[in-house]
Amino acid sequence: MMEEQVVDKIKLLKQWIMDSDDIVFFGGAGVSTESGIPDFRSTDGVYHMKYAYPPETILSHRFFMNHTREFYEFYKDKMIYRNAEPNITHKRLTELEKEGKLQGVITQNIDGLHQKAGSNKVLELHGSVYRNYCMSCSKYYDLDYILSYEDIPTCSCSGIVKPDVVLYEESLNESIIKESVQLISNADVLIIGGTSLSVYPAAGLIRYYKGNKLVLINKAATAYDKNADLLISANLGDVFNEI
Repeated sequence: MMEEQVVDKIKLLKQWIMDSDDIVFFGGAGVSTESGIPDFRSTDGVYHMKYAYPPETILSHRFFMNHTREFYEFYKDKMIYRNAEPNITHKRLTELEKEGKLQGVITQNIDGLHQKAGSNKVLELHGSVYRNYCMSCSKYYDLDYILSYEDIPTCSCSGIVKPDVVLYEESLNESIIKESVQLISNADVLIIGGTSLSVYPAAGLIRYYKGNKLVLINKAATAYDKNADLLISANLGDVFNEI
């Protein structure tokens, strides 16, 4: 059972949502944990698993270039969850978009679950496992192509195929950043959920919010808690189930 204080905060959030047609959602790994996809930094997250190399090292541009085979072994094992299904948060965000209230989703996730739920305006800061490109000729390949290879996926031109996922040491897509800044700047209500707000430059985007309805939903504390106009310490799914 939810604490009375949390219930009251969700009621206020519902009122803000009812009163606004300029809502933006900014989400992280916690959005997808209820779909069975582990997050990165919790006790049971990917970064606490034991491998020959630390996950942060494996998921770097340098490692991809120098140890491509080992990268793909980890990537296929721990970064792709093609059977995962959208949860209540994904579904409710899609409904809010259809109702004309939600202007867009900005996500740090690469799992494609927002699109699978039916959301149209999704800005993927860190790319997607569903898009892959040849590093030599830029030919596009889907996820099935990547998974069909036991070894390193290669293009018809013999180039190496790389996931369209932003690795450590790589820059975010400038057009995605620009569009995200515009969405956040114009938002009346900014809902942030399921993220520790510790990954930059993505987390830095929220400083472009100019309004007074900054909602932060996360079970664990973040460095931005003091900046929230409404702080809800609860499971994201529990909150969206009530919205």
